[in-house]
Amino acid sequence: MHLGEDIDVDDFVICDYRVTTDLPMADAANAIAAEQSTGTWTDLSTTTSKIVDRYGARVLSIDGDLIRIAFPNEDFSIDIGGVPQILSVIAGNLFGLESVSKLRLEDVTFSKEILSMYKGPKFGVDGLRDLLGRPEKPLVGTIVKPKIGLSPKETANYVYEAGAGGLTNSKDDETLSNQKFCPIEDRTVAVAEALDRLESEGHRMMHAINVSTNGDKIVELAEKVQSWGAKELMVDVITCGFAAVQALAEDPSIKVPIHVHRTMHGALTRDPLHGISMLPITKLVRMCGGDALHIGTLGVGKMSGNPKGDLANLNACLDPVGGYRTVMPVCSGGVYPGMIGRMVQISGKNVQVQAGGGVSGHPGGVRKGAMAMCQAIDAAFQDIPVTEYAKDHTELHEAIVKWGYK
Repeated sequence: MHLGEDIDVDDFVICDYRVTTDLPMADAANAIAAEQSTGTWTDLSTTTSKIVDRYGARVLSIDGDLIRIAFPNEDFSIDIGGVPQILSVIAGNLFGLESVSKLRLEDVTFSKEILSMYKGPKFGVDGLRDLLGRPEKPLVGTIVKPKIGLSPKETANYVYEAGAGGLTNSKDDETLSNQKFCPIEDRTVAVAEALDRLESEGHRMMHAINVSTNGDKIVELAEKVQSWGAKELMVDVITCGFAAVQALAEDPSIKVPIHVHRTMHGALTRDPLHGISMLPITKLVRMCGGDALHIGTLGVGKMSGNPKGDLANLNACLDPVGGYRTVMPVCSGGVYPGMIGRMVQISGKNVQVQAGGGVSGHPGGVRKGAMAMCQAIDAAFQDIPVTEYAKDHTELHEAIVKWGYK
């Protein structure tokens, strides 16, 4: 055990774990460090002090149920391992150890050496803002609803109406791919035509086409979608894997931003005592090249979460690290106009707020719903209470009457 040891942080990847155990915490911490580096459940004839000193993980601190463990850089592959190998070290067999009943990876800090292996986003916040011609205001978007069932023509009409109402962004939902009722080629072409129509009318907008598929097909599909006119791609990072995001971001043929959806993350993040928090996922998405990432609704929307945790995700998108471009934090999930003021007050102006039902569920339809969202964003940007702004903005007033405000 190396408790209290001084280390050079540039030589280690440092992880914080929350541990529930009946053992003394020091024993559990040592078991985790050993299992994930040079040890196992018994003494080995093949283990030497040199191996342990050079490659063994070190328990740096124990604070209540939170332990900090440092893994030497040399434990990580420099070429072919990638994020899969990183996760096998920092979030692998430790979850199955008998010495712990629950365990959660709360945070990870990567060394400069590890960070240098990844390129980060191609576009990020500044790139998205440049493409949309929106230098200061929060981005405001929608998710085409219902999730599935609309035809390509109906999807494109939804996107056009949303853009005509002022939205800067729209996207496929996570379950829409290439179903018979909405083939991806037909959908992409139809949406591209709608976006071109909007641009001819003086409004710039982008729509993210969902290219989530098998790992050996994703770059090929993305190239096709791009050739059909897509202005942005979407990837479900947990189901596709971090390597899928990295493959798209680092392929020179892909020249549009990557919107990263976190569907299925709740299986890892929801239990506050077990699994993996969203914070390490956020950091890995940024390393791998995601340009925009769902971070939660800062405790305001329908998805479980809390302002503190979601704000940490937001900061991980925006804080200087690794020389990377920043990632656009996306607040989505049960969003409606009356909550935007509170959300932006927490998040700041560098955020993308998007609503599905909060747009298409508006009494006046998609266009009026989009107008209400934009009006709420304008109110938040100007620090005007939403109820005050709604007095002379009919669409926002109607949204507040239907859904209320926070």
